[in-house]
Amino acid sequence: MASPHAAVNPAPAFLTPSHDPWIVAASLLIASFASYVALDLSRRVRTRERGAAVAWWLGGSLAMGTGIWAMHFVGMLAMSLPIPLGYTHGLTFGSWVAGVGVSAIALAIASAGRLTLGWLAAGSLAMGAGICAMHYLGMAALDMAPGIVWDGRHVALSAVIAVLASGAALLIFFWLRRAGRRRAVLWQALAALVMGVAINGMHYTGMAAASFPAGSVCLSAQTLPADKLVTLVVLASAVLLAMTLFTSLLDARAQSRTARLASSLQRANDELQRANDALREQALVDPLTRLPNRSLFEDRLRHALARHQRSPVRDESGRTRHLAVLFIDLDGFKPVNDSFGHDAGDLVLRQVALRLQGVARAGDTVARIGGDEFLLLMEDARGAEDCIALAHRLIAAVGAPLETRELTMAISCSIGIVLHTADGDASRLVAQADAAMYAAKRAGGATCALFEPHMDGHAAEELRLQQDLRRALERGELSLHYQPKVDARGGRVVGVEALLRWRHPERGMVSPAVFVPLAERSGLIAGLGAWVVDEACRQQRAWTDAGVSLRVAINLSMPQLRDAALVPQIERALRRHRVDPSHLLCEVTESLAMDDLAATQRSFDGLARLGVFLSIDDFGTGHSSLALLRQLPARQLKIDRSFVRDLEHSDDARAVVDAVVYLAHRLGLAVVAEGVENAGQRDALVALGCDELQGYLYARPMTPADLLAWLPGRMPLPVALAA
Repeated sequence: MASPHAAVNPAPAFLTPSHDPWIVAASLLIASFASYVALDLSRRVRTRERGAAVAWWLGGSLAMGTGIWAMHFVGMLAMSLPIPLGYTHGLTFGSWVAGVGVSAIALAIASAGRLTLGWLAAGSLAMGAGICAMHYLGMAALDMAPGIVWDGRHVALSAVIAVLASGAALLIFFWLRRAGRRRAVLWQALAALVMGVAINGMHYTGMAAASFPAGSVCLSAQTLPADKLVTLVVLASAVLLAMTLFTSLLDARAQSRTARLASSLQRANDELQRANDALREQALVDPLTRLPNRSLFEDRLRHALARHQRSPVRDESGRTRHLAVLFIDLDGFKPVNDSFGHDAGDLVLRQVALRLQGVARAGDTVARIGGDEFLLLMEDARGAEDCIALAHRLIAAVGAPLETRELTMAISCSIGIVLHTADGDASRLVAQADAAMYAAKRAGGATCALFEPHMDGHAAEELRLQQDLRRALERGELSLHYQPKVDARGGRVVGVEALLRWRHPERGMVSPAVFVPLAERSGLIAGLGAWVVDEACRQQRAWTDAGVSLRVAINLSMPQLRDAALVPQIERALRRHRVDPSHLLCEVTESLAMDDLAATQRSFDGLARLGVFLSIDDFGTGHSSLALLRQLPARQLKIDRSFVRDLEHSDDARAVVDAVVYLAHRLGLAVVAEGVENAGQRDALVALGCDELQGYLYARPMTPADLLAWLPGRMPLPVALAA
C-alpha cells in the first residue's frame, strides 16, 4: 500500500534558481557602460587614417566584447542554485570570443558611410546570432548533469530580442553620428541605458528558458567556481572599459585640437593667400583702370617673345604670324584734368580702358603704363595690315563721344606700331612703339604710325640712357645738391631742398627734366626715390654731427606715393641714421597729389604720424586746391615760380599770392616762395607776408661741402630750426 504522505509532499521536478539583486544591478550597469563605450568607439573607427581606424576597431572590439561578455557572465553569476556551480574553461572562452565577434561586427558596420536596409538586416541577424551564441555557450559552460531543460518559446523570444536589440543598437550608432555636439553626451548616455536594458532583457529571457532538473549536479563546480568570480569579473571589466573610454576621450580631444589647429592653419593660409593675391594685384595691376601695369605687360611680352623664338606661329596657309606692340597715347588729355578736374580725368581714363579692351581681341593684352599712356600686345598678327586695321578701330572707339558726370566730350589718341624682328627685345619694342607714337603725334594726332628704322634714333638714344640710368646708382653717378631756404624777414637759412643730380661719365650733367621723366616711364623712379630718402637722411645726420641743424626737403613722385612701402621705408631711414622726423620735409606737387588723392592722403597720413613735415609744391597750378588743403595734413605750401616771376608787373599774380598767403596762414600753414631771382620779387613777397624764400637770389643748388662753406654767418645763432 502506498504511503499516505507520497501525494502530500511530492519531490520537486526542478531546482529553483534565485538571483542576487545587487549582482543583477551590476550586470545592468556593466551592460550600459559597455554600450556607452561602444557608442563612443563608433566615432573613433571612422577616422580617415586607415591604420588608426583598424587599431581602434581591433582594440574596441576586444574592450566592447569583453564588456558585453562580462555583463552576461555577471548575470549568470547572479544566479544561484542549491548546488555548487562552476564553468568550464573552453566554453567560457568560447562565449567571450562570441562577445568580441559581435562587437567587431557592430563597429565594422558603424564605420560604414551610411546604413542601408540590407546592412541593417544582415547586421542585426549576425549580431543577434553572436549574442545568442555568447549566452548559450556560457550556459553550456555550466556542464550540468543531467543537462539543462530548455523552453523553446523562451529561447525563440530571447533570439528575437537579441536581433531587435542589435538592430536598435545599429540605428542608435548612426543616429548619434548626426547628433549635435552639445547633445551628443546626453543622448549617448540615454541610448547606452536603453541598449543595456535590451541586452539584459535578452540575457534574462534566455535564463528564464533554462530549467534544472532536481538532482542535477555541476560537473565544472571546481573548474571556475562561481562564488570567486563575481568581484574579479566586475572589477576587471569596469577597469578595461574605463581605460578604453579614457583613451577614446583623449583621442577625441587630440583629434579636436588637431582639427582646430588644421582649421586655424587653413584660415591663416587662406588669409596669407588673399594677402599675397592683393599684393600681387597691387604690384601688377593699375589701380585706376584694373588693367595690367607696365611690369605685368613687360612680363607677358617677354614670355610671348620667348614662345615666338622657340616656335614661330603660322596660320592655315603656312604664313608666319607676327608679334606686335601698339603704343597708345591720348591727344590733349592734360586740359581735361586742368579744366574739369581729376575726377573727370579718371572717369575718362576708365572709359578709354574699357573701350580699348572692347576692341582688342581675346588673346591681346591691354595695359596702362601711366598717365594717359596704354600698351597693347598682339601675338598673332598676319602683318602690318592687321596692326593698322586694329589701330584704326582703336582710334575710332576712343574718338567716340565720352560721357562724364557733367558734360559730353570727345578726345582722340595717337598710336605707334612696331612689329617684332629677330633682334627685338621687350624694352626695345616698347621704345620703338613709343617712337612711332610720337611720329603719329607729329602728323597731327588721331592717327597711327608704323615704326620705321629712321625713327630708331630717338628710341635707341632713350634706351641707352635708360640702361645707363639703371647703372647710375651702382656707379655712384647720382648725388644730391642742396638749395637753401631763407627766412623772409631775417634772411637766415632755415632749411634746404635736396635736388637730384646725375653726372654721366660721357654726357656730363644730365638735366633732371630729361632723366626724371625717363625714370618714371621705365619704372626706375621707385629705386631713385628710395636712394634719395636714404641719402638725405644720411646727409642730415652728418650735418647734425657737425653742429649744423637744417630741415631737409625731398620731393616725392607719384609711384612713391602709391607704394605702401613708402612710410616704412622713410621710417627705417630715419632710424638708421638717427634723424629727428621733424628734420625731414616731404614735398609733393599739387598736380601729383590730385592725380591720386586717395594714395596721397594715405601716404601723408602715415608720414604725419611719424612726425615728418609735409609740403604742397607748385601750389596754385592744379585743380581743387582748397579741397586739397582741407584734406591733407600738410604743414607748408610752396607758391609756384610762375606767380613769383610775374609778381613785379602783374596785379593778377600779386593778388593770387596775397590770397594764397592769407588763406595758408588762416589754415596754420607756412608759405614758401620758390624761384626768387631778384630783390624786387623778394621785397614784394616779404610785404605780402611770405614766410620763407628760395631761389637764385640767395644761392643755387650746391654740394654738401659747398653749402657748409657758404653757411657761416647765414644761420641763426645758436643754430636751431625755425618753427
